[in-house]
Amino acid sequence: MDALYADLEPLALAALPRFATLIPGALETVTALRAQGLKIGSTTGYNRAMLDALLPLAAAQGYTPDCAVAASEVRAGRPSPYMAWEAAARLGVHPAWACVKVGDTPVDMAEGLNAGMWAVGVAEAGNEVGLSLEELQALSPEDRAARRAHAHDVLTRAGAHLVVRSIAELLPALAQINRWLAEGRRPGA
Repeated sequence: MDALYADLEPLALAALPRFATLIPGALETVTALRAQGLKIGSTTGYNRAMLDALLPLAAAQGYTPDCAVAASEVRAGRPSPYMAWEAAARLGVHPAWACVKVGDTPVDMAEGLNAGMWAVGVAEAGNEVGLSLEELQALSPEDRAARRAHAHDVLTRAGAHLVVRSIAELLPALAQINRWLAEGRRPGA
């Protein structure tokens, strides 16, 4: 397995620039979150070398997280909570229920839940849709809605507290979480 990984890592590093385009709405959403005083942490299943190659590509598009944690930096990757906890620790944010894990896969939702955080799924721009943005936009409205509904169902079954269509819809989801917090609700309760 180690030999296979050693062979694949250079190929993955070479391919990263082709898949490093920010998803629509990401930059505007992050800007709005920062205007509210929120901190942005990123976690990834990539190793640190891949993350270090990806961060400048994201920065060139205007996105720089306040911290970024790679799976290779913690004792276990998703669905364990270690990357989410490490990001919260680096950001100086606690308790865990004050954090929101945003992701597009069931293991992202599990990571957030296992960390004691709120979990918000992103349906349309994610892995569960299984298409590039261009491929998704080429679908008929019916096919696009069916793919989105499938992703929504998968993320909901994985335990997402909320599922949004795109990252551009994150702010209303966070407002809902803030209402729940004001009512005394906590994730997992």
